[in-house]
Formats: sequence, C-alpha cells, structure tokens
Amino acid sequence: MLLTMTTTLPADLATLSDTARRLTQAGRGILAADESIRTMSARLENEDIPPSVTTRRDYRELLVTAEGLSESVSGVIWCDETFGQALSDDRPFPVAARELGILPGIKVDTGTKELPGHDGALITEGLDGLDDRLASYAERGAAFAKWRAVFDVATITPYTARANGHALARYAASCQAHGIVPIVEPEVLCNGGHSLGESARASRLALNAVFEEFAQAGVELSGIVLKPNFVTPGLAASAATARTVAAATFDVLRDEVPAAVAGIAFLSGGHPTEDACAFLDELKAVPARSWPVTFSFGRALVSEALSVWGGDPGKVKAAQEALLGNCRRAARTTR
Repeated sequence: MLLTMTTTLPADLATLSDTARRLTQAGRGILAADESIRTMSARLENEDIPPSVTTRRDYRELLVTAEGLSESVSGVIWCDETFGQALSDDRPFPVAARELGILPGIKVDTGTKELPGHDGALITEGLDGLDDRLASYAERGAAFAKWRAVFDVATITPYTARANGHALARYAASCQAHGIVPIVEPEVLCNGGHSLGESARASRLALNAVFEEFAQAGVELSGIVLKPNFVTPGLAASAATARTVAAATFDVLRDEVPAAVAGIAFLSGGHPTEDACAFLDELKAVPARSWPVTFSFGRALVSEALSVWGGDPGKVKAAQEALLGNCRRAARTTR
C-alpha cells in the first residue's frame, strides 16, 4: 500500500487535523441526518407525515436542538436543503449547530448510477461543480463534508474499487483545499447472504484502492475521517458474534488503513442499533488500534425518534428523549 508522509502541518492543515480529531474524540460521534429529499420524504410518508419543505425542516430541527445532544454528538451531517434552511427561530442550521456545540457537515455527492459494463456496480457522482459548492458551504460555516461510495460484495472488482477510490480522492483533495474535513465513506453493503470472509475481501479491495488513490492525489490523511462499514456476514446469512465482527473488522483496518488517518467513524449499515453498538464496543477494546474509533450512525439513532414524533408538535420532547437515549448508548461504546 502507498502511504503519505506526515510532516509539520501548515496552519490550514493543522486546523483540518484538529477538526478531524474533534469529530472522532472519545465519548462523542457523528449524527448522519443527510438523507436526500426523496429518501426523507419517503421516510416521513411511512410515518404518515405529509412530506414537505417544512416537515423535513421540523424533523431536522427536532434532532439538532435536543437538549444535551452535544454531550454525545460532535457533528451532524445534513443534505443541501437542510444546510440552507433556518430553524424556526431564524438561525441558519450551521450557525445554530455551532452555537449548540456541534460541528455542521454537508453531504456533497449527488448519488449513484450504474457503471457501464460492470454487472450493476455503482459509481458515485457529484464532482461537477464541486469546488464552487464547497466554497459556498465553507463560507456558510461547514466544518466537514461527506461522500459515499457504494460497493456490493457480488460486483466489486479492482476496477470498480479504483473508479470510486479516484472519485473519493478528488473529493477529499477539494474539501481540504477549501478548509473542510472530508468524511470518506467507502461502504460495502451488508445486503444479501455473503459470508464474513467475502465481506472482508470486498472491504480490503475498497480500502486499498481508496488509500492508493489518496496517496496519488496528495490527500493529507491527518485531516480526514474514514467512515467504513463493519465487516459482517450479509443480513440474509447466519449472524456472527460481535467479537468475531470486531476481530474481522480490525484485521482489515490494520492492514489497509494508514496510522496517519485522524480517526474512524463507523456507519451502522442497516444493522440494528444494539448490534452496531456491540460491534463498536468490542472494536474499541482492541488495544493495538492506531486510530480513535467512534460512530457515524443515521437510522440506528434517529428511526425511533421519527416514529415517536410522527409530525406531532406535542411529541417533540419525547422524540428527542428517544434520540438522546440512542446517542448516549452509542457514545458509551467509544469511551
């Protein structure tokens, strides 16, 4: 694997490194509330909430204003719509987040499409116009950004891994040029009946391609946060114990992730909250880790809150308590 050398950082990269460390410090994690308009509207409809600009805003406001959220959450990721909105008290979301002790983040990829000739493998888009968008987000207070690449165990190949790794490297380099910490998310999906070993093979392939491309692009590893999947059997296969998952995940990360990476914030990947927390708890106990580990969960933290709220203003506090309970549970695994 190609590695980059760490030297004394210029002031701007020192700031990136400090932000990346803040995002992954022990006892706090990252809340992913960055569903697209389409996805968020579908989730609202599933709870019998009419989807609209207002209801999507109200839901995201409910999350970020939960009293005490900053005790267990270091940053929150939004989509473009939310990042440009204001709370009901007219404070822009990024401003309110910072005032509440939470770093504001923005999802900047524009989704996936099939990579022609590669059996349904996906490539993530969003590089066109990215520099201009990042400049705007930085001006409005973004501390970090996120880009998700998606891999399926059945379709990943060295080429599809390199294609997505190249896009992630271009994204990460552009973020750092604008003073924004890139969260790098090469997700190997857990859908299907694949084995633990197949998940490990795919995860190795994805991570190896990412860090080779980062070295080529000159991405400063001390100023990024890696957001990988846990190495698990497919959800349709027999489950593995949390200790087995942690051991398999650590084996892959030890071999493929340079020690210079500022921190790792795991995605839940559709696993139930208790399972994702158990995986992280076991991984945290591994003594030979080179990087801090924490969570960057979405559904695992917020699904209960959305269901409790149901669009009823009278249930905001109850929904926030559900959110806070899940965030505290996740945060305990990182201490």
